[in-house]
Amino acid sequence: MNGPEILISFAPELGIFVPPERRSGPTTAVTDGASTLGHVVESLGVPLTEAGALVVDGREVATAHVPAAGETVTVHAVTRPQPVPGAPLRFLLDVHLGTLARRLRLLGVDTAYESTDIGDPALAARSAAERRVLLSRDRGLLRRRELWAGAYVYSDRPDDQLRDVLGRFTPELRPWTRCSACNGALRPATKEEVADRLEGGTRGTYDVFAQCESCARVFWRGAHHDRLEDIVERAVAEFGGPRAAATP
Repeated sequence: MNGPEILISFAPELGIFVPPERRSGPTTAVTDGASTLGHVVESLGVPLTEAGALVVDGREVATAHVPAAGETVTVHAVTRPQPVPGAPLRFLLDVHLGTLARRLRLLGVDTAYESTDIGDPALAARSAAERRVLLSRDRGLLRRRELWAGAYVYSDRPDDQLRDVLGRFTPELRPWTRCSACNGALRPATKEEVADRLEGGTRGTYDVFAQCESCARVFWRGAHHDRLEDIVERAVAEFGGPRAAATP
């Protein structure tokens, strides 16, 4: 771009997206005189899903604002907790976030997940069609205009990813009410109802079961239950949420 020159600074939280020389304070940027401020911000590395208020010479402006020469721009980070108006809070995760998807479902959060790579256009289209917040670590994907809403997942560690999402969006937590495999609703089930789906050792050892109403998968308090219970307890203690009667 060559045209009007502006002075722009980014909130410290956005430093991960911009070059090192733009992380310590205001720097100059040359625009083309026609592109919107939203386009300029993204061209400098920050997905608009991560940009909060855009302040120009002390007043907040829309992403459609066209910067003029000499303007001073401050790009804030999104507020936390971040409201998502217009639809029930639901998520869509890309192929790289399988562990996070299972943990969100464990906590009863409506979470769609693509276990195969269906491509960025299809993911963005599903986000729009189902009005789901797309979670991804792919910055290019989060820049797609057809997205309904999106958010960057800042860590590659599942524990930190979960805390990041729960702290940012504060979804209602209803542990043990969703199937970790398909996101369907769980219901309590008797041993007799699910006996044909259990191996002999499981039938003889466990008495409390839950079954998915969508895929019919059966759950019980198996060898990994203590680890899952710990994830649930820590999340509920920090972010709140009712305990569900359907606990397997």
